Amino acid sequence: MIALKGMTWDHERGYDPLLRTTERFAAHYPDVTIHWDRRSLKDFGDYPVDALAQEYDLLMIDHPHVGICSANGVLVPLDDWIPADYLADQSEGSVGPSHRSYQWGGRQWALAVDAAAQVSSYRPDLLQGYKLPSTWTEVRKLADALPSGRKIGWPLCPTDAMCSFLSLCANIGGASFFDEAAGIPRTTGEAALAFLDGMLPLLHECSLASNPIQMYDRMSSTDEIAYVPLAFGYTNYARASCAGRRLRFADIPSMTGAPEQALLGGVGIAVSARSEHIPVAVRYAMFVASPEVQRTIYYEAGGQPGHAAAWTDERINGDCGDFFVATRRTMENSYMRPRHPAFPAYQEQAGVILHEALERSLAGRPLSESATLAELNRLYASFI
Repeated sequence: MIALKGMTWDHERGYDPLLRTTERFAAHYPDVTIHWDRRSLKDFGDYPVDALAQEYDLLMIDHPHVGICSANGVLVPLDDWIPADYLADQSEGSVGPSHRSYQWGGRQWALAVDAAAQVSSYRPDLLQGYKLPSTWTEVRKLADALPSGRKIGWPLCPTDAMCSFLSLCANIGGASFFDEAAGIPRTTGEAALAFLDGMLPLLHECSLASNPIQMYDRMSSTDEIAYVPLAFGYTNYARASCAGRRLRFADIPSMTGAPEQALLGGVGIAVSARSEHIPVAVRYAMFVASPEVQRTIYYEAGGQPGHAAAWTDERINGDCGDFFVATRRTMENSYMRPRHPAFPAYQEQAGVILHEALERSLAGRPLSESATLAELNRLYASFI
């Protein structure tokens, strides 16, 4: 009997599809068992993958970690184990840069089984009579126009504040705005900070304490939040099976009106180089990432597939209010974060600095945008 251990993240989207696919995989390979552990959403983005790779055979990872994982040799380069035609299909079926985001140093370190980017969301019943914003100017106008008791929400806990800040920077300064030698350019970074500062008084009071899941839970269970301009999308809240009011998802607003440079998220499945059963672990990863599994049992179990075969499936889109069709342009034009070894630790600590600056601003004790940006860039310099 071969026993594998896997680590994923603690949400039905991150856990249930792996349980279901594990069951189906075991039907084909009865001599294989896979036990899945879960870590928090914050740890998914921040916890060192190289530490997890000491204990687990299979790892669900965020793409900024591939640089440090490659440098430390903790993951299996999948192109050594997976046929070229399979990887070619994964590349062709990639939604936006999802597949490419797990490449580093000419190797493929994970398969994009889950695809996501920051998108916008809304309650159709609460937004009747209002135009869905396509520019940041229109977002401000909507915030001013909403009636008493309804607000715009924006998940801005430390991790998501940093993600939104990076989206805004990429939207303002272009996909190559981040200078890997110096950090964030002054003009771009200060403009993004100024926009966030200006929006804070108009947002729902839960915003600074919320991640996307907490925001969507409130949005679907109360009538307080009509619109969210920027947060990682979750099909779970758009499905017919949603426990509360169903949300709809849409492309992001931008400076130009074109949905571009939203931060790329998603999840890749990787195999630990320390696994004693690499061939079996790779076989399972290929099973989960295959187009047929992605558009059937992976989605049906609550997952958010990474393969375009699912994103274009009419049955799936019918079940989730056209989530995939409605956000596809944002995905295709999304912003991929730096993946060099210093970035994951920088992103985590920078989120804390940014969140503290936003709290000060909302409390009427703001730092200047230049001071906040200088602190962010000093932090970056300490990591490189």
